[in-house]
Amino acid sequence: MNKRLSLAAVLTLGALALAGCNTPQERALGGGAIGAGVGALAGQAIGGNTGSTVAGALIGGAAGAAIGAATTPGMCVYQQYDRRGRPLYDRYGNPRTYQARCN
Repeated sequence: MNKRLSLAAVLTLGALALAGCNTPQERALGGGAIGAGVGALAGQAIGGNTGSTVAGALIGGAAGAAIGAATTPGMCVYQQYDRRGRPLYDRYGNPRTYQARCN
């Protein structure tokens, strides 16, 4: 039992490392891996047999992939700087900004 929990902990930590990715596909992959792991553990704890473990992994993986893809960061606003690193402003004193994908 302790070996299973240790393996589950290692797999969960690996899946959490994948969850920090930025593209929707990578976020879906990471979310699906985390969801499948948590779903498998929950299915085993609730049902106690192979069928419930597989069902929990499938349901958790699908839900995790959907949530991971939906929570991908969108566009962010960044301030513009000159070559010397000084912020740029328009003629009214407002900072010059641009939009790009979030880092």
